[in-house]
Amino acid sequence: MFLNSVLCFCFVLFSLVFFLVRFFSNRPAVNQELSNLFNELWRLDANRMTPGVDYTVSVQVRIQRSLQLAHLVLCFALADFMKLLDNYERSTGITERVTPEELTEISLFLDAVLETQVMKRAHQYLVSKGKSSSDSRQFKSQLNLIWFHLYHRQRNTGPDSCGFEHVFVGETKSGTEIIGFHNWVQFYLQEKNSHLDYKGYKARDHDLPDQDDHVLNLQFSWHGVVKPVGSAFIGTSPEFEMALFTVLFLINTERSTTALVNIDQCQMELVVIRQGRCLGTAYPKLLSSNSRHVGQHSH
Repeated sequence: MFLNSVLCFCFVLFSLVFFLVRFFSNRPAVNQELSNLFNELWRLDANRMTPGVDYTVSVQVRIQRSLQLAHLVLCFALADFMKLLDNYERSTGITERVTPEELTEISLFLDAVLETQVMKRAHQYLVSKGKSSSDSRQFKSQLNLIWFHLYHRQRNTGPDSCGFEHVFVGETKSGTEIIGFHNWVQFYLQEKNSHLDYKGYKARDHDLPDQDDHVLNLQFSWHGVVKPVGSAFIGTSPEFEMALFTVLFLINTERSTTALVNIDQCQMELVVIRQGRCLGTAYPKLLSSNSRHVGQHSH
């Protein structure tokens, strides 16, 4: 009887140890090299806005607008960025027509981005990895290909999408689904113009969002179409987001790449999906905020 109890206990203990080993071995490790780089870019992001000073976020289901700006500081990159937001057809399946004026706007935006310390540091890193030319003109062409080259997202049409449109502007598919749309400036502008309705946030019970979080998982409707969950950085500059996702895009060749990183007080997954030599989509997925992941890992 005693021997059976001991054997049963040993079996349960062995099973528990086996489960824990499998569980922790299957968890992706934090990419420390990228975390270090992205935190450096975070500190260099001089155009990032300060929560509670430049903007306020109401994370509850809205009574007033969810994102309100005290003032929108129009640095060159952001001003040029906003000019691009009305250049695209909202629905996939409609061929995009790019005018000479729009090509000029893209070129001016990339010039402004390349002048920022954030993108200069990202460029330096990519050169050190042999992923980009040290020539700034060639790097500009590389960014243009990744973010602005048009391709087919829907079959049987002309080129109807690009990485920039999908990530920063947003698209609808068949009039019933929102795809992309991972940018807080576009979110603010669309909500301000009554095209977007914030429905609430998505979070784990033990990790509810605060007003100063820099990444949020949100539910919203846009032109009457609901996105059950979408994620975006909040308050960051366009060049910061482009730098992160460009680095992740270029250091891997797989169609889908996910990196687990710690940036400031947040732990998140950064996801990039390729569309040939261009960007298909890119977004952050918040896992933990306010350094809660640090406390969890210290036990």
